[in-house]
Amino acid sequence: MAKAITQKTTAWEDISASVANFRLAALLGWQDVAQRYRRSSVGAFWLTINMGVLIGALGLVFGTIFNTPMSEFLPFICIGLIMWGYFSSLVSEGCGSFISNSDTMLQLPIPFFTYILRTWWRNTIILAHNMVIFPIVLLIFGKFVNINALLVIPGFALVSLNFLWIMIVLAVLCTRYRDLTQIVQNIMQVGMYVTPIMWMPANLPGGARSELMLKLNPLYHLLSVVRDPLLGSTGTPLNWLVSIAMAIVGWTVALLFLNRFRARITYWL
Repeated sequence: MAKAITQKTTAWEDISASVANFRLAALLGWQDVAQRYRRSSVGAFWLTINMGVLIGALGLVFGTIFNTPMSEFLPFICIGLIMWGYFSSLVSEGCGSFISNSDTMLQLPIPFFTYILRTWWRNTIILAHNMVIFPIVLLIFGKFVNINALLVIPGFALVSLNFLWIMIVLAVLCTRYRDLTQIVQNIMQVGMYVTPIMWMPANLPGGARSELMLKLNPLYHLLSVVRDPLLGSTGTPLNWLVSIAMAIVGWTVALLFLNRFRARITYWL
C-alpha cells in the first residue's frame, strides 16, 4: 500500500490500490448521496420522481411528433433519458473529481483513482434509483423483458469501463484547464440531440448519411449495449465491438495519461 500513495507511484499501482480498497470509495459515494438528501423524507427518490415526470412529458410530446405508438416509444425514451442522465453526470462530475476533493487530496495520501470511483459509485446509486421507473413503464403497457435482458450486465460493465477512463482523462485535464469543464458540458448537450434518445433510429431518413451519423457516434454504441437488451434485442455486433474497442484503447491512453501527469495534479490544485 505504501507504493500506492507516493508521488512516484505508477498509474497502474494507483488504480490497483483504489480497486483493492473499493470500500472506501463506496463509503464516500454513499455518504455523498445521503448528505445531499439528509433532511428529505423521500431522499434520492426525488430524482426518480423528477425523471419520471420528464420521461412522461417528453414521451408524450415526441411520441406524438414522430407518430410512434406509446407502447414502443415510452420504454425507449425511458431507458434513453435515464442512461443519458447517468452519462452526463459522470462526465460533468468527473471533470471536477479532483477539484472538488482538493482539500482531501492535499492532506491525505489516498490513491487518485479513489476519487474517480467515488464519483462513479455516487452516480451509479442514483442510476439504480431511477431504473425503478422502467419496470413501471413496462407494466403500464403489459410488456416484459426477455432472456436478452441478461446482456445488460456485460453492457453496463462496458459502459462503466469506458466512462471510468473518460473520467480519468477529463479529471486531469480539467484540473489543469478549468474552463474545459464548460466546453465538455456544452459538448454533452449537443450530444444529446445527435444521439437517439428522444428520437428512434427508425425515424431517420434512409441513406448513407444517416447510417454514418449513428456509426460514428460512440455514445450511441454505449447506450445501445444497455438499452437494446432491456428492450428485447441484443444490440448490433458493431455496438459491442465499438464499445469493447473503446475500452481497450481508452484505458491504454488513460493509463499513459495518468502516469505522465499524476505527480503534477496536486500542484495544479
